[in-house]
Amino acid sequence: MSAEARFAAGDWYAVVGESATVLLPASQRGRVAALWDLADSGAGADDLLDALLAGGLSSLDHFALVAHGDDATRLIVRGAPTATVSATSGEEVVTAATGTAWAERLVTGVTSVRVTVTGDDATDHVLTPGLARVSAVEFGTPSASGPSGSRPAGEGTPAPAVQPDAPPAPPMHFGEPEDDPTPTGETPAVQGDWPDLDGHTRAGVPVPDFDRPPIPGHDVAPDVVAQPVASLVFSTGDVVAVDRTVLVGRAPEARRFASQDQPHVVTVPSPHQEISSTHLEIRPGAGADHGSAIATDLGSTNGTVLAQPGLDAEELRPGIAVSLIPGAVLDLGDGVTIQVTNP
Repeated sequence: MSAEARFAAGDWYAVVGESATVLLPASQRGRVAALWDLADSGAGADDLLDALLAGGLSSLDHFALVAHGDDATRLIVRGAPTATVSATSGEEVVTAATGTAWAERLVTGVTSVRVTVTGDDATDHVLTPGLARVSAVEFGTPSASGPSGSRPAGEGTPAPAVQPDAPPAPPMHFGEPEDDPTPTGETPAVQGDWPDLDGHTRAGVPVPDFDRPPIPGHDVAPDVVAQPVASLVFSTGDVVAVDRTVLVGRAPEARRFASQDQPHVVTVPSPHQEISSTHLEIRPGAGADHGSAIATDLGSTNGTVLAQPGLDAEELRPGIAVSLIPGAVLDLGDGVTIQVTNP
C-alpha cells in the first residue's frame, strides 16, 4: 500500500504516527495527549493498543486503529467506525458486531484502507503525522467506488496552517465538549538546510509536522511581522521579541518553516520532565488579534497555565489560540514561567 493518506474534517480525533493511526471520538479527548506522545516516539500498534486499553474497555465504546507493516496492514475497529479494505484479494467491509469487543483483520496485499466514523465526506485534506479532527481517513490509492470528490494525495487540499486548533479541519493543537476543537496534523513546509539552533532542535529535516486549521473568528497569523507585538521575559533570564513564531519546550523542533521564516526556538530546562519537547507556541496575531501575541499549547503532556491581569488563571486547551495581554504570565511547569510585556 502506498504511503498516501488523506482525511475529511470532522469531530473525531486522529492520532497519526509514522506506522499507526488511532481514531477516537471527541468524548475520549483525555486519552489523546498520551497516545500522541507514544505515536510521536514511533510506537507501534501493540503499544498504542495497550495505552488505549489502560483505562478499561468499558469506557471505550468506539475506536479504530490502522497499523501499516512491511507485509500486512492490521486493522481494529470497535463501535461506530466502518473500514473498507481494498486488497489484491478483493474488497472487504469491516465492522464490529454488536456484543463483540472489536473486529480485527490482518490483511496482505492492501491497496487502500478507508475508515469512516461519521458521514461519507471526500477525503480531500492531506494527512501527515500529528493530530487532526476527522470524519474519515483514507490510506493508499482510493478506489474508483470511493466517495465523490476523493482525490489522490498531492491533489488534496492541505488544511490551512493555523494557530491552534479549532474545529477539525484542515491541519491545528486537548475532557471538553464534543464540538471542542483541538490539534491537528500539519503539512510540511519548504525544507532547507537549516542549522541546529540549540543542539536539540531539528530544523529543516524532512519529517512532517502538524498543521493547524484556523480558529473561528481568527485569521491565519503571519509567521513573521515587521515590528514585534510583545516581548517574552523568561524566568530563565531569556528575553525574546515576538516578531515571528516562538517555539518553547525542553527540546523544541522547528520543522514546518521555510528558511526565511525560521521561528525563535527557546529551550528551557525541565529536570522533572514536566515540560514537553515542543510545549508552547507564541506568535503574532492577525485579524481581530492584530498587534497582539497569541499563545497555543501544542498538546503538551502536563499543560500550560495562563494568568492574565484581572482574570482567574486558566489552563490552555491544546490547539486553542488565546490572545495575550501585557502582564500575562504563562506557567509551563518545572518552575519555568514566561511574562508577556510590551515590545
